[in-house]
Amino acid sequence: MELRPYQWEVIMPALEGKNIIIWLPTGSGKTRAAAYVAKRHLETVDGAKVVVLVNRVHLVTQHYEEFSRMLDRRWTITTLSGDMGPRAGFGHMARRHDLLICTAELLQKALASLEEEEHVELNAFSLLVVDECHHTHKDTVYNIILSRYLELKLQRTRPLPQVLGLTASPGTGGASTLKGAIDHVLQLCANLDTWRIMSPQDHSPQLQEHSHQPCKQYDLCHRHTQDPFGDMLKKLMDQIHDHLEMPKLRRDFGTQTYEQQVVELSQDAAEAGLLEQRVYALHLRRYNDALLIHDTVRAVDALDTLRDFYNRERATKTGVLHAERWLLALFDDHKNELARLATSGPENPKLEVLEAILQKQFRSLDSPRGIIFTRTRQSAHSLLLWLQQQPGLQTVGIRPQVLIGAGNNSQKTQMIQMTQRDQQEVIQKFRTGTLNLLVATSVAEEGLDIPQCNVVVRYGLLTNEISMVQARGRARASQSVYSFVAAQGSRELQRELTNEALEALMEQAVAAVRAMDQAEYQAKIRDLQRAALVKRAVQAAQRESRQRKFLAEQVQLLCINCMVSVGYGSDLRKVEGTHHVNVNPNFSVYYNVSKQPVDISRSFRDWRPGGAISCRNCGEAWGLQIIYKSVKLPVLKVGSMLLETSQGRVRAKKWSRVPFTVPDFDYVQYAEGLAGLSLD
Repeated sequence: MELRPYQWEVIMPALEGKNIIIWLPTGSGKTRAAAYVAKRHLETVDGAKVVVLVNRVHLVTQHYEEFSRMLDRRWTITTLSGDMGPRAGFGHMARRHDLLICTAELLQKALASLEEEEHVELNAFSLLVVDECHHTHKDTVYNIILSRYLELKLQRTRPLPQVLGLTASPGTGGASTLKGAIDHVLQLCANLDTWRIMSPQDHSPQLQEHSHQPCKQYDLCHRHTQDPFGDMLKKLMDQIHDHLEMPKLRRDFGTQTYEQQVVELSQDAAEAGLLEQRVYALHLRRYNDALLIHDTVRAVDALDTLRDFYNRERATKTGVLHAERWLLALFDDHKNELARLATSGPENPKLEVLEAILQKQFRSLDSPRGIIFTRTRQSAHSLLLWLQQQPGLQTVGIRPQVLIGAGNNSQKTQMIQMTQRDQQEVIQKFRTGTLNLLVATSVAEEGLDIPQCNVVVRYGLLTNEISMVQARGRARASQSVYSFVAAQGSRELQRELTNEALEALMEQAVAAVRAMDQAEYQAKIRDLQRAALVKRAVQAAQRESRQRKFLAEQVQLLCINCMVSVGYGSDLRKVEGTHHVNVNPNFSVYYNVSKQPVDISRSFRDWRPGGAISCRNCGEAWGLQIIYKSVKLPVLKVGSMLLETSQGRVRAKKWSRVPFTVPDFDYVQYAEGLAGLSLD
């Protein structure tokens, strides 16, 4: 497979063994260029071993196809991703193959694993390819892996793998000035130990020939002139606010800032033991969610989410507070009126604009293929339902489906979930034309390569410049259309216009970094690398100090909803460094287990899901039971537990941030304990 002149230009330093970032527009062949570098590396480096890291599961298969074509069966290739189920260990697979393509999380786990079959050292690889490398920042998985690389580098460990980063959008890191954007790009280069960012200079005209940029259009609508359904929801929220008796709370209903306010209120109320205040805040969030859905899709979709929530409350809650009874009654008293308003109210103006776009594009194009990007999984499903129910869209042959993240079972409804296998099937059907319209969340923004895709719609999104560049890049065909749908004067519109300015700022920043004197550049990179490692060491020390703040046996675990004490921190163990389980055999008296196992529809190496678990006292959802190597263990969601310490109550956002040490689960010790109990 021949490379184009601009691809040759950008990979030359990599063929000499240098660490580079390839910066090319979406659809211009970054993966093919990387595959060629991998091929030459395997041909010329003794004992070469290559690992290709991706940040999305569906990209594992896509990259396998590209690398396989380039390597032409001369080397052994394997793929590893989280949905493979039982498999040989990562280390074992690495030793047996020349090239691995995997999700970054699996490599991170293998680096930390103590199991011989699973463990691998980073310098076991001679070439590390980092796809969508702009994610190598802060505490992302990519940056955790590359921090290990920098530690080895500063310890003068040799050999180190060569690093090849790929991106179409380095971004500005939130900066709005050129200096800030340059600092961000330099930090990215430092994190990836980059000798230079490479983009075509001599062969820029050829790049323009092969890089198809879609025609961008702003499709704007007027806001609702009358909104009786939304007004009724806000009226109910006003009544809840009046019950709360907290006059300082803002009432900017239907906004992200309001959502943040009530989330913080619920957390503060939980820590203070104010059960009823927490319940009011949780229900206000549900009403706010309904307003956001109503603004995005239809009133009936918003009402459905509220109905589902209150039906679950009735079905699962066993201990009901006065506030919950009042809130249930409030909804019951108004649900019929809400239903009437939802079905008789005006159409969402954004949907009218979207229908006009789809009608025009799918009627005028030969074999049209499109993607609608939306913010949440819920709105993706609601848009799919709307598409299927529009007679005017059926006449132009639209065959839609959702493409959303695999998710997890903290989601409240089964329809929200999409397995990784489902993702692959949908992508394949879209590739072949069986499906011709995807309704997608950000999972489809990066890397998805469908050459025939000629329509991209960003539907009311409030995102950064990287998301804009990546989503636009899914329109690969010539004469493609990229539409941004929003209300006139909206925050979404203002953000999209800002993103265009930030994209230009990003390009200026990269050019400035490329133009730096090499000695000055290298000095800055070394300083940034040292500073990053010092910062990470300080953070590690702070984390260790926080985990030693209390003795685990002195921290009580309380149900977040009813505040009943159900155990101690010393009852907890970590399974595979991720799942926090309670190993106290007496813990089972505090929870119920559903008869039906949780449907994850995904295989794991050492465990499978059991039933959902919930508080026996109040019905609050706590997590799920897993069957780990034949033993049943209750896995707890961190959000379901409140921690009672000698200095007050604490609600941790992550298990990794609890103020005591949680040891790893010892399967042999636990199994022996169970056997001993059964013998008695």
